[in-house]
Amino acid sequence: MGKWFEEAVFYHMYPIGMTGAPRRNEQSEVTHRFGQLEEWLPHIESLGCTAVYIGPLFESTSHGYDTRDYRMVDRRLGDNEDFRHFVQEAHRRNIRVVVDGVFNHVGREFFAFQDVQRNRESSQYCSWFKGLNFGWNSPFNDGFGYEAWHNCFELVNLNYWEGRVREYILDVIGFWISEFDIDGIRLDCADCLDFSFMEDMRRYTNERKADFWLMGEVIHGDYSRYVKPHLLDSVTNYELHKGLYSGHNDHNYFEIAHTIRREFDRNGGIYRGLRLYSFVDNHDVDRIASKLHVPGHIYPVHTLLFTLPGIPSIYYGSEWGIHGRKEGGNDDPLRPHVDLKEALRNPDDQRLLDWIRTLGRIRKETPALVWGEYQELLLTNRQYAFARILDDTGVIVAVNNDENQADLRIRLPRPDKEMVDLTDGSPVMAENGMLHLVLQPDESRLIRF
Repeated sequence: MGKWFEEAVFYHMYPIGMTGAPRRNEQSEVTHRFGQLEEWLPHIESLGCTAVYIGPLFESTSHGYDTRDYRMVDRRLGDNEDFRHFVQEAHRRNIRVVVDGVFNHVGREFFAFQDVQRNRESSQYCSWFKGLNFGWNSPFNDGFGYEAWHNCFELVNLNYWEGRVREYILDVIGFWISEFDIDGIRLDCADCLDFSFMEDMRRYTNERKADFWLMGEVIHGDYSRYVKPHLLDSVTNYELHKGLYSGHNDHNYFEIAHTIRREFDRNGGIYRGLRLYSFVDNHDVDRIASKLHVPGHIYPVHTLLFTLPGIPSIYYGSEWGIHGRKEGGNDDPLRPHVDLKEALRNPDDQRLLDWIRTLGRIRKETPALVWGEYQELLLTNRQYAFARILDDTGVIVAVNNDENQADLRIRLPRPDKEMVDLTDGSPVMAENGMLHLVLQPDESRLIRF
């Protein structure tokens, strides 16, 4: 019915962390860790995921976002041939591959910045960097100053008003498409990039791959400024992310329902028709299992992730509820090494893993959860029910965040339809156009009509 990414379920891989690679890249040799990453593909497939977002991958100095070389896979993970094989294996399983595009800034070991360090005013790359000023000094005592991302001076901002920078980065994108056959790019710090450059990127990628996906990391502001036919296909839905955990922590389903009404309601939703990227955690925010006050809330949280409007994403390890919180400015606890075989033998939460697999199966088998119009059916602080309706069929989703059993009566949007519980295939009966559901604490029900 649409492009592949509109009905995708993503799996988010942070490869430096998940393989246990060193946090600093001080080696000259290549360490081949992509074999570890390939071992995750059957597991990813078992969750119902149809795409991976993996990155950062560019050769870098530390966490991956301080790029040294855009045309080289980070030597801590492997070489270019290793990644090419990873993409081939993913494609063999009908899993698309999207990589991190770190294009707003580079690391201090990037060739053009090192040329400025050596040649100062005589460097041909002076115009490549924002705010370069030889009358200032940087915290690294370079003898010149420059604009850095959020004043993190290991990240040097590129200047997209310089045509050679645009040409260089577009050529890099072309290299990753032609060399590895990637299917899309997640733009790091998209809210810092110049809009006219994103237009150039859209034209460039359209010429090379018609269904190439461009998704931007945008935290605040109006997402519709970015998601347009001539710009990006999607952005990160941080607004819904916040609602999904705080709506449970505060026993306040009104917050989540208000967010969905504001964003996607058929009458006045400011993002209706747009496909935003949904997540409950990622490599930059505390793990959802660490954020929730009531551990059992992790089940309805994931139900809503898979069934509300959006493109759902699972961050590696969160499918069995691993914990992790930032430690000051240290993100390493969010990005741990995971031994996949051991994690599957002894998952922190087997029930959650099974539930996410069930949700992945149901979403794949139920077009209404992808394309269906949203309709709110019932709302209290602790219970929430809605439908996703596609033509004359649909799904009713009901969740309970209470520590007590909940007795719900829901008016059916299509009272003449037979109903089936999607978790076990059992028939569901209604009476006088009303559905009667009894939900246990933290239980979800998904019912097809």
